[in-house]
Amino acid sequence: MANITEPLAVNENGQQPIARNTFALTSLTTLFFMWGFITCLNDILIPYLKGMFSLNYTQAMLVQFCFFGAYFVMSIPAGKLVSKIGYQFGIVVGLVVAALGCALFYPAAEAHLYELFLLALFVLASGITILQVSANPYVSVLGPAKTASSRLTMTQAFNSLGTTVAPLLGGWLILSEVSQATAEQVKFPYLMLSLSLLVLAVVFSFLKLPKLGKTSDTPVENQPLDGFVDLGSVWQYRHLILGAVGIFVYVGAEVAIGSFLVGFLTLDDIAGLSEQQAAHYISYYFAGAMIGRFAGAAIMQKLNAAKVLACHGILAMVLVFTAMTGQGALAMWAILLVGLCNSIMFPTIFSLALQGLGKYTSQGSGILCLAIVGGAIIPLLQGVLADNVGVQLALVLPIGCYLYITYFALFGAKATTQTRP
Repeated sequence: MANITEPLAVNENGQQPIARNTFALTSLTTLFFMWGFITCLNDILIPYLKGMFSLNYTQAMLVQFCFFGAYFVMSIPAGKLVSKIGYQFGIVVGLVVAALGCALFYPAAEAHLYELFLLALFVLASGITILQVSANPYVSVLGPAKTASSRLTMTQAFNSLGTTVAPLLGGWLILSEVSQATAEQVKFPYLMLSLSLLVLAVVFSFLKLPKLGKTSDTPVENQPLDGFVDLGSVWQYRHLILGAVGIFVYVGAEVAIGSFLVGFLTLDDIAGLSEQQAAHYISYYFAGAMIGRFAGAAIMQKLNAAKVLACHGILAMVLVFTAMTGQGALAMWAILLVGLCNSIMFPTIFSLALQGLGKYTSQGSGILCLAIVGGAIIPLLQGVLADNVGVQLALVLPIGCYLYITYFALFGAKATTQTRP
């Protein structure tokens, strides 16, 4: 295996070595698992902090606002950072910053201040933003452009594995004693996460991975496709801009639904569960995404990624509408099955939007990660709706999000379907 300081080797056909790519992709899956686990813990923190600080839904959604707001603030700087230091060292920096954010939960719990929890979440999310900017395009360029959606979907499946495990563990560690209204239960989980992230940072600093991420290291597969003219700006790519909006509404919809699942399932007309019982059902929501991503990684080797995305968008709209207008088990399982529809959306939108950007790939990734701020804005708006019209009717907002995703799949991503002879 070549030293990390050497440029990425190619064989006589100009292709990247399969064994080396496989090792790199395997290493990256640990990151996808970790940030999926951390992100999903927010869905456990929301009802916990809501009860502890007597918050309304709008105030409780500040958890997601601060967490995903960090993507808006940090994505462009992260993209510039990665373009200078490369994907691997960007991953190391991201892990260290995320570890610091997790460690800040301890003083926040000691001080018993909601504002300090929000600060800790912002720092934690800043680290994950750097990880997103580094790891997502890393996966995209480690192989042929035509299978980028499939590779990213596969690694995102491990992200979903983290989101599936987190509600079970988080519900047991945090929500099990929510009635006591203390902050003690968050200390141990987040200190362990901080230690784990630091260990990963050390490991990734020594791993010998392909040197990618700097402008001069962009592989041939990711140079601009035929039909695209390099005008000197990443903003020239229409499919990137439309894809960024797609990421905005997708993350917003997924986070909003996940954030309100506990509140939704505790409604008497839906399931009437306790908060701890409802927390376990969040795992079903994210398990659907995990299963769908594993299946989608294989399906999109054969089928057009944009068409698969459109089908998932339409089905998601139907399921959310059923949850919004139905009752009992029908409404409960309809909203949980939306996770299956979410499965391939993020990696597919992300890879379609990045295709053909060439030397602007890291900047494009920064823009797409900036759009993850939808996870801050849309849940907050849904919180306002929930305070005024109720948790169930507030689901009208995600329906609009999935409508746009369907539009992007059918029309906005067309420019990225071109392939080189």
